[in-house]
Amino acid sequence: MAFNWTQLIPTVGYDNVHVATLGLATAGTVVFGLVARAQLGSGQQAVIPHGKISVRGLTELITEFIAKLAKQIIGHDGEKYVPLLSAFFFFILLNNFIGVIPGMSAATENVNTTVAFGIFSFLAYNFVGLKHGGTHYLKHFLGPVWWLIPLMLPLEIISHMIRPVTLGMRLANVMKGDHTVLGIFLDLVPFIAPIPLYLLGFLVCVIQAYVFTLLSMVYISLAKASDH
Repeated sequence: MAFNWTQLIPTVGYDNVHVATLGLATAGTVVFGLVARAQLGSGQQAVIPHGKISVRGLTELITEFIAKLAKQIIGHDGEKYVPLLSAFFFFILLNNFIGVIPGMSAATENVNTTVAFGIFSFLAYNFVGLKHGGTHYLKHFLGPVWWLIPLMLPLEIISHMIRPVTLGMRLANVMKGDHTVLGIFLDLVPFIAPIPLYLLGFLVCVIQAYVFTLLSMVYISLAKASDH
């Protein structure tokens, strides 16, 4: 069993390391948000872009990118979902980054954690579908004509139930593979040589947070489209 720094915390064992790292990521996300909020200020200061590299500037840059992407994929009212989508991105990203630290493992390497993220995304887009479409959203599960109901209903249910599982398994497997490769190279050559792999690891962390957020946008867009 590989050593993990979180095992130094009382009551944390090898089997619940991902719970401890999830707690650390949660605390880190809260601190990151509080720092960004403190730097935001109020009044005119809050609407003037930050002129230097800071937590606030980085947060604004990423949030603006997510807002533009949401508008393109979800539609004209996509910006209303930016808080949810930004929370997905930042929380998953920070969880991924924890796994790059030597002696740590990301909570996103554990399929239980990532499937839970997928279930949250599943509940969110179905809530949007029901809110916008009501019973019409439920009718799209039945297909275009009544005689296709026996075929379409089970297919639609299965396809929707698979989504949180595929979201979670994709994220967990990619992150576990990435951090495993990085760990092997660190054991073999602990200095200099792993630097390119570290850079690649950071890139994978960002891409996987982006993919999860992007797919959540697509699901919200499809849920909204079903009310037409």
